[in-house]
Amino acid sequence: MSKRNKYWVVWNQIVWQVKKEGSIKAIKNFEVKKDAVDYGVQVARNNQPSQLTIKKKDGTIEEERTYGSDPFPPRG
Repeated sequence: MSKRNKYWVVWNQIVWQVKKEGSIKAIKNFEVKKDAVDYGVQVARNNQPSQLTIKKKDGTIEEERTYGSDPFPPRG
């Protein structure tokens, strides 16, 4: 069973960044949040199974999206 790739869209006080979980360096920087989200979706879709977490400027989670088969589905 493969592990899910996790990506984040975060604000760093200057630009919006798309980052992979555990990485210090951003994959790419953006001036506009929508552009960062669009790119994050593209990266997450190309690296399935994956999860994209989108944060607000204040650091709180705005939205989480999952792409591909979830290797750890919740018990129902």
